[in-house]
Amino acid sequence: MSHRVRRLLLACAAAVLTLVGGLALAQPAAAHGFSSTVYAHVTGDGNGPLRTQLRLEYDLLVVSAADAGHDDALFRAGTAAFDAQDDAAQAAALTAHTRSVVDYVTGRLTVTAGGEACVPSRRGGFRTTTADGVPYAVLTLDWACGGHDGDDHVVRAGLFPDSEGYVKGTKTIVTYAVGGHDGSAALDAARPSFSVGQSWTTRFWEFFRLGAEHLLTGIDHILFLLALIAGSRRPREIVLAATSFTLAHSVTFLLAALGLVDVPSRVVEPVIALSITVVAAWHLWRLRELGTQVYDLQVPDEEGRFGLDRAGRLRLAVVFCFGLVHGLGFAGALGIDAAWSWTLLWSLLVFNVGIETVQLGIVAAVFPLLMLLRRRHPRAGLWATGTIAAGVTAMGLVWFVQRLAAG
Repeated sequence: MSHRVRRLLLACAAAVLTLVGGLALAQPAAAHGFSSTVYAHVTGDGNGPLRTQLRLEYDLLVVSAADAGHDDALFRAGTAAFDAQDDAAQAAALTAHTRSVVDYVTGRLTVTAGGEACVPSRRGGFRTTTADGVPYAVLTLDWACGGHDGDDHVVRAGLFPDSEGYVKGTKTIVTYAVGGHDGSAALDAARPSFSVGQSWTTRFWEFFRLGAEHLLTGIDHILFLLALIAGSRRPREIVLAATSFTLAHSVTFLLAALGLVDVPSRVVEPVIALSITVVAAWHLWRLRELGTQVYDLQVPDEEGRFGLDRAGRLRLAVVFCFGLVHGLGFAGALGIDAAWSWTLLWSLLVFNVGIETVQLGIVAAVFPLLMLLRRRHPRAGLWATGTIAAGVTAMGLVWFVQRLAAG
């Protein structure tokens, strides 16, 4: 191999390492960024009022509504209740400042029918709940739409915009059952509204994009994938590992998203961090035991054939088990809370397809590069994959400790 090609390969490996380190150091313990998700469930018979049940991050709602309404008393009461982790006090703080809170929400969430604005009114009081380990406020609004039918309803969401400076990249996950229409929608700054009569292709693209973006912004899942890539010698190994991971997290993702399995995030998040550490450290251990033989494809395994040896099969089982936990993390990020329907299942499957597409893209981009480097220059490959594994191991340990402390 020429010096120019070798320098190019090493430079590409260094770029991967720089990307891993930069992304990891830039993320908090939750590893999903400073974004927020609003959940909305919309119901109606298509002729009468439309009802929206909203779930909004409690502390974010308090600071945003207080700032927008210049309500310092709301900020003080809401913050004190949040710090005390007192559910009753949190609901009471919102109730005492109903006007500021409702004005903020209805100023950024609107419903129209036939091009005319629907009139909102609050139904019931405030209550609090928890989603993915985060306190949420629950607010129900009824919208009087002048008797328009369900096909005309358009929901527009602009809650917690980037311009407020508190979070970046708010998404609103909507499930709806209005008249004869039911389905799901994913709204953000790029696509802030949807029509109840939207096409299936629009819904497909929304949830495909949501799944792809979730994996791209979920650095812990990316690091786990890079650990799998670094520890795989042959295409067969990475295909088996990626397939095992995909099957496992697809099963638990669907079960959890449909409400059939419920595991607290305080358990899921530390185990995801631990999985990153274990898979990456596994590769470091093999490097220590075998050195450059790890990449010598002419060395047969203990059974005398070029399949998976005992260590490879055990690694596959470990990846599958940890994949089950990662699926719970994917479901927690989506956070849909709606009754079973075929439309809901379809949306979840499309979300998962978005995740898998990005996962395959990462494997296709990184694995051939590392495999070429290891085949042409085993010691350079050992250095590159060992450094990746060491960095991922260290980051996983940091997150594990942080998440245990936060839980």
